[in-house]
Amino acid sequence: MREIRGKINGKGLKIGIVVAQFNELVTEKLLRGAVNELKQYNVEDDDITVAWVPGAFEIPRIAKKLSESGQVDGIIALGAVVRGETSHFDYVCSTSANGITDLSLNGQVPVMYGVLTTENMDQAMNRAGGKVGNKGAECATGVLEMIDLEREIISGDARA
Repeated sequence: MREIRGKINGKGLKIGIVVAQFNELVTEKLLRGAVNELKQYNVEDDDITVAWVPGAFEIPRIAKKLSESGQVDGIIALGAVVRGETSHFDYVCSTSANGITDLSLNGQVPVMYGVLTTENMDQAMNRAGGKVGNKGAECATGVLEMIDLEREIISGDARA
């Protein structure tokens, strides 16, 4: 049996991060977690591009443009959608998730979905460096692993 696993090493990689400004109290913490994790795995500060968008709804479009630009090896999408009193939550969550899913399947580079969809602000803060970790940091290691895994498969040098 042959197993293929990506390695988590960012040396020489260029990473794009698309971050929603809406709920910036949360998204800033997600971004900080992602950047700190990328640096821990040898991604240079100059090799990280951060693009701020108004909200989670706009993340897929800018992530797509970044993917097509040839400037990055992988993308992290970060946002926070907190349920309110209207159905707006459902539309934003669905649209951002579907857009990133489509880009992940059909785009040029791996994309990690770090858009929190929570019932309240406490849940969001718990996932942005609180009790349950930092989704931004998780996405950072995930994108590095996916970049390596894809390269192994494409090059035919997949290690057992």
